[in-house]
Amino acid sequence: MITTAPGKLIAVAGIDGAGKSTLAASLHAALKDAGQDAVLIGKHTTEVPMSADLSAYMDQLNAVVYKRNADVGAACGDHYWLFALAAWYTLQDRLVIQPALRAGSHVILDNAHHKILARYAINPDVPTGLARQVFAHLTPADMVLFLRLTAEEALRRKQEFSALEAGRGGANNEAFVSYQDDVAVQLRQQADDHAWTSIDVNGKTPDLVLNEALLQLTEHFGLQLA
Repeated sequence: MITTAPGKLIAVAGIDGAGKSTLAASLHAALKDAGQDAVLIGKHTTEVPMSADLSAYMDQLNAVVYKRNADVGAACGDHYWLFALAAWYTLQDRLVIQPALRAGSHVILDNAHHKILARYAINPDVPTGLARQVFAHLTPADMVLFLRLTAEEALRRKQEFSALEAGRGGANNEAFVSYQDDVAVQLRQQADDHAWTSIDVNGKTPDLVLNEALLQLTEHFGLQLA
């Protein structure tokens, strides 16, 4: 019996402004151009193949989690949003990511849960162990590409940012830099604990970052990307 080899799950991690979405989209395009079966899964990916009902349900949950009013978000509290995010990531993993991998597609995952864990690790009101537990069942990535960038450079790239990206310190530049510095520390700890593949993106163009990422995929998985 001929069986399909499972695809590889490649996640992209980094602070806000590191270029995660840009790299994820470029990786997906490069894999497709090289004849690899690949899918790009991001923050708002809600389509469940062959199931309109599940797609509609995921779309509704996505709207609850990511299209909320800021005042509503503050009123619900950190524990609620931790579990809401866990519900979203659980469904996306079960209904979209796992089936794609089983079908032999490589999955490029933008907006993976690692940044959520980093944010909760510096939240004094929620036990870090609790945050780890609610995401522990998710399919582990075969590779996490960790884009390392200073918070100052991230601010220069973004120009504008949301209140969430500045933590609880206010909506000024100093708050953004301070909060992203703290998140970066936690991401580096995850990188050290799980042997992520780090790419220093400071001062590098998106094309150069893409080339480094493709080299890592070639070396680790033997993918033909030329």
